[in-house]
Amino acid sequence: MNNILTLHQVNKIYQSGGHDLTVLDNVSFSVEAGSTLAIVGPSGSGKTTLLGLCAGLDRSTGGTVELHDTRLNNLSENQLAALRNRYVGFIFQNFQLMPTLTAIENVMVPMELRGEKNVRSTALDLLDKVGLASRSHHYPTQLSGGEQQRVSLARAFSNKPQRLFADEPTGNLDAETSEKVIQLLFDLNRQAGTTLVLVTHDLDLAAKTQRIIKIKGGKIVSDDKL
Repeated sequence: MNNILTLHQVNKIYQSGGHDLTVLDNVSFSVEAGSTLAIVGPSGSGKTTLLGLCAGLDRSTGGTVELHDTRLNNLSENQLAALRNRYVGFIFQNFQLMPTLTAIENVMVPMELRGEKNVRSTALDLLDKVGLASRSHHYPTQLSGGEQQRVSLARAFSNKPQRLFADEPTGNLDAETSEKVIQLLFDLNRQAGTTLVLVTHDLDLAAKTQRIIKIKGGKIVSDDKL
């Protein structure tokens, strides 16, 4: 079994009004390379916090997180950023595109940061895959929500990530647009052989993955392979 992500007894505690607020409590699981996993649970259950820890966007209070055989707890902020830029793709509910950049420029940014060549042609090819080649020079404000999320999909795959983390990727989209974005996400993921970990309220979306972890009150209450 080739595990690409391992969490062991992970806790996340925040200080709130002089009191400790436990958001994640003794969470442990592993994710196999090339698999798809959904994390579900009610609002406030710790889903997004858990995703942030898995992706190296945040640090746990206790326990260990290993990504790409590297223990994230031991890395500096610069080392974490380098690891994310090399191995990880992200898709967010609110798209997080740079408003002053065109669609193609948004896709090019991660590749430029790594010093790659021919980034414009690669970015255009990715936009073509998500059906937006003709909109490559439009700014985010000139694009619909679904189009913006497709740009973020193209950007997420621009660094050929070994693992992709998606936080409510259809949360701001209508049902019809959500279905198109989900289809693109799974198609691109399958083509690239990427490991996909997503957080969602949408149980239909979760059911498209191979495994569903449900958390409640910061604890894993079920872990089901479909």
